Amino acid sequence: MPGSADGSTKAMGALTVGGLVMVTAYTVALGSNGWLWFGWVVLGLITLGMVVSRST
Repeated sequence: MPGSADGSTKAMGALTVGGLVMVTAYTVALGSNGWLWFGWVVLGLITLGMVVSRST
């Protein structure tokens, strides 16, 4: 079915959301770390790429 996410895409989405929660908690507790945010952005872009490739 077009537009539906398979297991790996759902797992990447969950990992991306979990990563956002972890990076945000780290930032609140210990201060900002640019490399963590950079890593999260890269992870988000990879996840977005997976979602787009599944829908085409």
